[in-house]
Amino acid sequence: MRHPLRSTLAASAAMTLLFGAAACGGDDGGGGDKPVVGLITKTDTNPFFVKMKEGAEKAATAQGVELQSFAGKQDGDNEAQVQAIENLISAGAKGFLITPSDSKAIVPSIDKAKQAGLLVIALDTPTDPADAADATFATDNRQAGRLIGQWAKAKFDKDGKQAKIAMLDLNPNGVSVDVQRDQGFLEGFGIPVGDNNRIGDENDPRIAGHDVTDGAEDGGRTAMENLLQKDPSINLVYTINEPAAAGAYQALKAAGKDKAVTIVSIDGGCPGVDNVKAGVIGATSMQFPLKMAEDGIAAIAAFAKDGTKPTASAGKDFVDTGATLITDQPQTGVEAKDSAWGKQNCWG
Repeated sequence: MRHPLRSTLAASAAMTLLFGAAACGGDDGGGGDKPVVGLITKTDTNPFFVKMKEGAEKAATAQGVELQSFAGKQDGDNEAQVQAIENLISAGAKGFLITPSDSKAIVPSIDKAKQAGLLVIALDTPTDPADAADATFATDNRQAGRLIGQWAKAKFDKDGKQAKIAMLDLNPNGVSVDVQRDQGFLEGFGIPVGDNNRIGDENDPRIAGHDVTDGAEDGGRTAMENLLQKDPSINLVYTINEPAAAGAYQALKAAGKDKAVTIVSIDGGCPGVDNVKAGVIGATSMQFPLKMAEDGIAAIAAFAKDGTKPTASAGKDFVDTGATLITDQPQTGVEAKDSAWGKQNCWG
């Protein structure tokens, strides 16, 4: 595809259409002399990335820049992201935001963009290595886990209950988001962890066991069934995300245990907030994809004006875009917002 010039140009045009490049211009229609900035997400169907694009579009209008948006056909579509970067370099973009589909494989393309003078900001998912991008704007996943752990600890202490905990993680690969959320929850609950970078090496008797969910409803249901067979006395369930929490609840309800078990989770999607209101999830930590994108676009606009690059949050190696605990069962000493606030600020 890269040999004849005509084929290259045709392929580039076709890929631009496929990946949904969209310009947010003003009265001049094509953006005129406005700096070009990019947004490259894993997909354009996941509600998290839909909200991210919404934030980028809003910020592009406010900052007076032209936005070009791209997305892969499915999660893991690295080639689409590589082509999107090539398109942005050719367009003379000042920089772009990216949620890497493959944190390692995308690095050579990011290096090429930086050599061409573009500012590269990773959103939500860090590159590997993290410093391949100029900055990362993301949720502090350990803190998000810590919040639901603190809430659960306060609730169980108030109720005078001894916890028996099921840990519903992502997958066996030990990716950073999985480890950070899992370990953060345990820290928040006051359970000593072993290696901060590993899942499942703690030896606290309050932990009934770990299982994996793939972050999906079906996986959550199966994992919960497995752990209930192992220990029917489980009364607290940590879940990697809200779809896994929904599946866990189905298994608990089928076993007649839904009223006696507390579920906590992380995401902040609108279906998850609805489940907090319905009592399915006791508490969840909300992320803010819209803010990630808004702040990222503002950072590239600043870079386009005077070369300023974003700096990490104090004590961290990334820009922390925040996490807020959502619950309708507030606990003393644990700051939270209710599901009504959550519904106004959720995504999806």
